[in-house]
Amino acid sequence: MRRAGKVVRQVLDTVRDTVRPGATTLDLENAAEARLKELGAKAAFKGYHGFPCVLCTSINHEVVHGIPSKNRVLKEGDIVSIDCGAIVDGFYGDSAITVAVGEKIDAKTLRLLEATQASLQAAIDTVKPGATLGDIGAAVQEVVEAEGFSVVRDFVGHGIGTRMHEDPQIPNYGQRGRGMKLREGMVLAIEPMVNAGKPEVEVLKDGWTAITQDGSMSAHFEHTVAVTATGAMVLTE
Repeated sequence: MRRAGKVVRQVLDTVRDTVRPGATTLDLENAAEARLKELGAKAAFKGYHGFPCVLCTSINHEVVHGIPSKNRVLKEGDIVSIDCGAIVDGFYGDSAITVAVGEKIDAKTLRLLEATQASLQAAIDTVKPGATLGDIGAAVQEVVEAEGFSVVRDFVGHGIGTRMHEDPQIPNYGQRGRGMKLREGMVLAIEPMVNAGKPEVEVLKDGWTAITQDGSMSAHFEHTVAVTATGAMVLTE
């Protein structure tokens, strides 16, 4: 799984370098597909329940599962979340980043990116044998809500291993001490999805793209994290 995680990280690094004003989300998709092929890995998302692409690319008020397209052109001041999964020898890696397009990002949006990334790190810092799923969710929620933002509740993180989505589900909200206890050997995809406005989302007619109901910006960061005897081992760094 560390190998699968490393592939995902290399793909995301390549795609990040492709993000610029004037690029399309299909440009990002093509860069990811080429890099996956170069690394000898299989895309985890393409064909999964009929999803058509290697990446999910979600712009501004799109929360998750945006479909890459030649018609989606990135503009100065946008943000784009890029979610990628890879399969290596039957094992999965999954990670997401949200990237600012250009240099002119407004202060609130920049703070949204920083808070979402910080909430992911706070969640990772709680991971150890005996900690609970509630500890993870509470860690995310505390960081996010302290900044005046909201946690999406309709989508959650998940276990991951020889399948893309495994038990348990991992909400980005909760109460410390509640829920399943973590055990050494578990691997979790922890993925805060955070809205600048209210938490409610809706899915567009394409059946995939989730957007914020109030049109506010949304950010998404994710790592695949193994539970070890000494704490968290991030497999997608």
